[in-house]
Amino acid sequence: MTKNTKETSDRISHLAALVLRKPGVSAIEKELAGSALAQHHTSKQTSAAIGKVAGRVLADPHACAEAKELAGSVLAQVRNHNERAPQR
Repeated sequence: MTKNTKETSDRISHLAALVLRKPGVSAIEKELAGSALAQHHTSKQTSAAIGKVAGRVLADPHACAEAKELAGSVLAQVRNHNERAPQR
């Protein structure tokens, strides 16, 4: 099984940092932003749980553009559910 080697771009990580500092953003947006930042310049991948959240955000016609952009980035980095998480 091949490993997903994608990582969060500098542009998306900057957007994520802005979202985390912005007052009034939803908990879901903050969760997506945190996940995106955690994957910046690391080999970490999105968990299936966060992947489901990202999928729901992308399907939500009322979600803002920032949330959808973060969700798309996070969803592109979902760990293959047949792979085991790396041991720490």
